[in-house]
Amino acid sequence: MTFAKWVFRISGIYGILILGFFYFMESNPMFNAPPAITHPEYYYGFIGVGLAFQAVFLIISTDPEKYRAMMIPAVIEKFSFAGAILILLIGQRVSTQLVPAGILDGTMGILFILSYLKTRTQ
Repeated sequence: MTFAKWVFRISGIYGILILGFFYFMESNPMFNAPPAITHPEYYYGFIGVGLAFQAVFLIISTDPEKYRAMMIPAVIEKFSFAGAILILLIGQRVSTQLVPAGILDGTMGILFILSYLKTRTQ
């Protein structure tokens, strides 16, 4: 299995496992920390879009050369969350509990960039 196939497959499976659980956790007090999300459509909309992107990662993993162009929005997806967590943390607007998730997404974004670069030469 190539580097890109491995990276995108692991990311997709991990994302499905993590995000899938959020469908059953809306009422969990940990997720109701201020400021509360008063519109559940934002909560479930985020999960739905996140899960859709996990499917994109799995599709990329089947043929990274063919789907190389999709690696660009995949990188944006990873860094949009990691960057948001960093900026919100600096502004003291998010709990430090989310830092590991931001670091993980940032790391996956870096691995996606490496996959993009390695796929170019193949």
